[in-house]
Amino acid sequence: MCTALFRSASFLNRAITILKVTKQGQLTGHRSGIYTLQERPTKQTFISGAGDGWVAEWPLAGTTDGNLLARIETQIFSMLLLENEQVVVLGNMEGGVHWVDLEHPEDTLNIAHHQGGVFGVEQLNSFIWTLGGDGLLTRWDLKDRKSLDSQQISSLALRCMAYCESRNEIAIGASDHAIYFLDAQTLRVRSVLAGAHANSVFTLLYSPDGQYLYSGGRDAHLKMWALEEDRRLIKAVPAHWYTLNHLVFIPELDCLVSGSRDKTLKIWNPADLSLLKVLEPGRDGGHVNSVNRLLWLADAGLLVSASDDRSLILWEVSR
Repeated sequence: MCTALFRSASFLNRAITILKVTKQGQLTGHRSGIYTLQERPTKQTFISGAGDGWVAEWPLAGTTDGNLLARIETQIFSMLLLENEQVVVLGNMEGGVHWVDLEHPEDTLNIAHHQGGVFGVEQLNSFIWTLGGDGLLTRWDLKDRKSLDSQQISSLALRCMAYCESRNEIAIGASDHAIYFLDAQTLRVRSVLAGAHANSVFTLLYSPDGQYLYSGGRDAHLKMWALEEDRRLIKAVPAHWYTLNHLVFIPELDCLVSGSRDKTLKIWNPADLSLLKVLEPGRDGGHVNSVNRLLWLADAGLLVSASDDRSLILWEVSR
């Protein structure tokens, strides 16, 4: 929820001090690129989903060996661990939605639904939502695990979704270069930022006060939008050499992190999108292929990055 991402709603006026980032370890075991990550708080672990169809669990301390939780027969593009942490919902490259009981993975329910990949699985209130390569936004019954209804948002793929409680709003990024803003209750399209990026919009984040939206995409740009002023573009930064795949906030440090196909992670001041730090392969021991996904583990003070190089890197980030 956008109201809880930072400690203070006045974060845009806060000073950013020097960050210290230390590589704590690199985890291997997947046989293909890793596309999605989720924290499993009660287990003090996190889980990953990859192109090998594996769902793996990784400890935050002690051994670096992962544990295979479940496996499907095709690439995993998206993943959501439900609140009870016993069920994970997976979206695959062929449009299927899998409901996996982690205690009994052999009982996986696979529902062929979307045409094209499932690029996002999100939970909002008591429903699950999937973003399809067919441009459909589909609502699912959490208990019965059945699709309830679908809305055609775009003629091209829906790639990412963000929710802001204070605005009662959903933002969706699409491969038609646009960002769609929907009423979170009625799903009525409030407005559309056509041509928000020069290519597909891959990642979206609301600021904690709901006044700003950050976006990144295949054009490698990072953008900041003012939502109370006719969704005006505040700043655009050529952030990376290639596709900007994912953005996360580190609330405790009031900073924004991007991961890119150019193999780097970059840390930004969210107030003005000034660059604070770069993590790269040679100097920092970073990834040697595309950085696809990021996850901030607040209790451990660790940033996890997932890559096409089939590995996960744990970064300790502090002042």
